[in-house]
Amino acid sequence: QVQLVESGGGLVQAGGSLRLSCAASGLPFSTYSMAWFRQAPGKEREFVSTVNWSGGITYYADSVKGRFTISRDNAEKMVYLQMNSLKPEDTAVYYCAASYQSGLTRVSSYAYWGQGTTVTVSS
Repeated sequence: QVQLVESGGGLVQAGGSLRLSCAASGLPFSTYSMAWFRQAPGKEREFVSTVNWSGGITYYADSVKGRFTISRDNAEKMVYLQMNSLKPEDTAVYYCAASYQSGLTRVSSYAYWGQGTTVTVSS
């Protein structure tokens, strides 16, 4: 059974940083692309970032480019999202997702999802 478990969310002031983690199990992690999505209250879930199986190729939404960094550790079956210079508009539930294909930005392209971790950025 595939499990993705996010952690690291919390309350932070604007301009601050958080590091989200996602622990994966039940899938051949090193062959899957991993991604982070987020969903703000009253809004649709949106793409944030994705990393390919090796960690060598990454994509970011324009809204987070230059502030967020995605990375992965295949030995530990972990994926991370380092979030710097946080803004109130980054407030959302952040979800970890897995796909066998790389470079995908649509919610429907990801087969596996975690339960989410909440990030709140105060102004």
